[in-house]
Amino acid sequence: MDGLDIPDDADDAEAAAIAAAVGAHVRDGERAAAAAAAGAPAEEQWSGRRWVFAGRIESLQGRSVRIPDGVPTDDWTAAGRTDRL
Repeated sequence: MDGLDIPDDADDAEAAAIAAAVGAHVRDGERAAAAAAAGAPAEEQWSGRRWVFAGRIESLQGRSVRIPDGVPTDDWTAAGRTDRL
């Protein structure tokens, strides 16, 4: 990737992980821009998935949670915030 600065002390696996994360971020931005240009909704809704996600938290963490409306619908982002639900 042009202009990507990898730390000098990063090994091959770390450099690959950094490049993959940055590449995924860039692709997400490109998809969002394409969806906005096409007039698609910016973010999907939780609808029925909210209950599935709450059930997954209950089975994995042993606690019941209520998924509020403002939680990101991206699975990875939402999973990273389960401690705040």
